[in-house]
Amino acid sequence: MLVELCVVDQRAKAVYEVLDGADVTEVALRYGVCRQTVHTWLKKYANEGFSALVDKSSKPDTCPHQMAPGVEARVVELRRSHSDWGQRTILFHLRNEGVEPLPSKSAIYRCLVRHGLVEAKKRKRKKEDYKSWERSRSMELWQMDLVGRFHLKDATELKCLTGIDDHSRYCVSARLMVRATARPVCVALKAAFATHGIPEEILTDNGKVFTNRFGTGTGPVLFDKICAANDIKHRLTAPYSPTTTGKVERFHRTLRREFFSKHDYEYQTLEEAQAALDAWVTSYNTERPHQSLGDRPPAERFSLRPAPLLELAETDLGDERPEDLAPGRITRRVDKSGRIRLDSFSYTAGRYLAGEVVVIVSAGGLLEICHDGEIVATHARHHRAGKSQKTTTEVRHRRARQATTGPSVTRVVDGSGSVSFAGASYRVGNAYKRLSVRVAIVARTVQISLDGELLKTHPIRHDPAKEFGAFATPNGRPRNRTGVSEQAAG
Repeated sequence: MLVELCVVDQRAKAVYEVLDGADVTEVALRYGVCRQTVHTWLKKYANEGFSALVDKSSKPDTCPHQMAPGVEARVVELRRSHSDWGQRTILFHLRNEGVEPLPSKSAIYRCLVRHGLVEAKKRKRKKEDYKSWERSRSMELWQMDLVGRFHLKDATELKCLTGIDDHSRYCVSARLMVRATARPVCVALKAAFATHGIPEEILTDNGKVFTNRFGTGTGPVLFDKICAANDIKHRLTAPYSPTTTGKVERFHRTLRREFFSKHDYEYQTLEEAQAALDAWVTSYNTERPHQSLGDRPPAERFSLRPAPLLELAETDLGDERPEDLAPGRITRRVDKSGRIRLDSFSYTAGRYLAGEVVVIVSAGGLLEICHDGEIVATHARHHRAGKSQKTTTEVRHRRARQATTGPSVTRVVDGSGSVSFAGASYRVGNAYKRLSVRVAIVARTVQISLDGELLKTHPIRHDPAKEFGAFATPNGRPRNRTGVSEQAAG
């Protein structure tokens, strides 16, 4: 007859056999354990009796370094009220509140993981793996860059010129603009100079708005001219080395997480968005603790800077057009190779605009080519101001040919912000999802409009042979009635 014994009964039986004179090795082999385990059972039975053979929790009775319940509740409260705060920021506020005993950063992190407020992640690379550098005082070097992907309510994308003081991490510039071209960028640069003073050096990447290092122009860009006029040394990073401007790139990460992601598509105008960004920058500079500064706000270190130099050198930002382009605007017809000519110089507009008339605007050393109110190309101006005034005047008074407009069809913008026409997809924008727009063929372009207002112009990417089928369904593809017909016939 077989009798099932529980674990405790088996351990007790093994102990009784050894006490009756059985060999420990044979008992251990028969019960499938090692000799040391049998000796442990014998010791527990001798000290505490039969109850000692029951399994007990290995958890200690006390834990002196465990976080107090009140402190843990405060950590959870701070995190839930400020979802972007990490363990360092929470520790900073607990210290200011006089919490005792003060938990460690790792204890706060484990608390957040326990409550499901953060996800446990693998440890990042060690700090020693990176080569860090920092200037010895404020206003010695600014790191500047451009960041985008921030939108107004009407889906207008804004760019932002950002600047960080290398020593203090103080934000010296956060100016929004619709287009990050030479003039608005340099206006923002001059505004930063007027507010905080003139630094000794500025570090940027090799963007065309910052330098002509890899461009085709013959002279310095407007940004370089302003730096030279104010005796500022403009330093450039090596190609494909974003870690050189790591401080301003890290600032972009904070800016996106704490401002851009929370207020995207929220503001109606550029002025409203700029006012909100200015308030956030003030909080960043004066209240928010910075890890690299010993959890102190950047304003404390930036306030130790020497007396700022606020006298700016006069620099023309291109408010007025050159004499060869004023008064009025200049028009040119794009040739079959997609280029235009202006004063014996050739500029690329795009093959898809061949035969179309474009408008040319020159300001600040840049030449902008516009078609239907949108900028299609930007070049550094090669021709000299005042040259070939006769050619410019003749073209200015020549009447531009109207673009040939073909039949149009109605299409609904899909969930990805695009429309389908003749088997090809054309981008419209996320702001126009599920809306009905008009699609028309104009010369060699596809023009998309809404309520008479042009939204997008694209070069033709579809097979022209399929246009007949597209125009045959002006309101889109009809619904498939095959299943309904078959059911009716049956």
